[in-house]
Amino acid sequence: MERDVREFISYLHNTKKTSTNTEVSYQRDLKKMVVYLSGKGITDIREVSELNLQGYISEMERGNFASSTVSRSVASIRALFQYLFKEGKIRKDPSDNLKPPKVEKKMPEILSVEEVDKLLKQPDTVTPKGIRDTAMLELLYATGMRVSELLHLRIEDLNLDFGYVSCHENGKERIIPIGSVSRKALADYMEKARPVFVRDDGVTALFTNCSGKAMSRQGFWKVLKGYADEAGIQGDITPHTLRHSFAVHMLQNGADVKSVQEMMGHSDISTTQVYLGMNMNKMRDVYMRAHPRH
Repeated sequence: MERDVREFISYLHNTKKTSTNTEVSYQRDLKKMVVYLSGKGITDIREVSELNLQGYISEMERGNFASSTVSRSVASIRALFQYLFKEGKIRKDPSDNLKPPKVEKKMPEILSVEEVDKLLKQPDTVTPKGIRDTAMLELLYATGMRVSELLHLRIEDLNLDFGYVSCHENGKERIIPIGSVSRKALADYMEKARPVFVRDDGVTALFTNCSGKAMSRQGFWKVLKGYADEAGIQGDITPHTLRHSFAVHMLQNGADVKSVQEMMGHSDISTTQVYLGMNMNKMRDVYMRAHPRH
């Protein structure tokens, strides 16, 4: 069974172009399943029955695993067996009737518009570092992009003339419009700050540290945490907090769920609907009308 799991992970990586985090998550979930089945004397994937899988899920539930953890395991198991069935390695999919427990979707932690405004005013825009930090924070809130996407941006991904940024992750690209506030912050950064940090023309990273090397996740987290403390914002603020705040503020100001889904890069609209709890199209028009800092 371990070989079948390895082949499945390889398929995800090479064909589906999934992220490393996704692959690690699948591998972890499926390894636990394999250990359970092996303990029941099942070592051939073709011998796995629906009853075996139901037994495994029931044992997880009795073990007081969170509903979200059990649901993720069910998704991983179903994905594996659907792949094996499609490849002709099993004649029947034993996961067909496997149902995940109901997971209550909770509203993520967000900042108010006033808190975001206070946070974004903290950097000292007289200094190159402050100009850079303002550009990063404004762009993160202006687009709702993931911090990994922010830090992987290259100079050519930014188009200030037409007001958009191009995000690339896992072989996928999406175009996100940006408003006048973030455009000005980025223009100031490109003109006044980046040349101070970057002396090597071969560096293509949009955002760098003070030594001219690509900014790290840890480096950006420290920047954000420092400004949050200065702004007096309570709680454990993370880069994802700004992503959540972007989504909620857009929806509160009248953006439709589909447009926010496209801007955030959610593959499933139900993920976006968590921010509103209900269904609420031209993306640029929606953005300019709804974003607090357009």
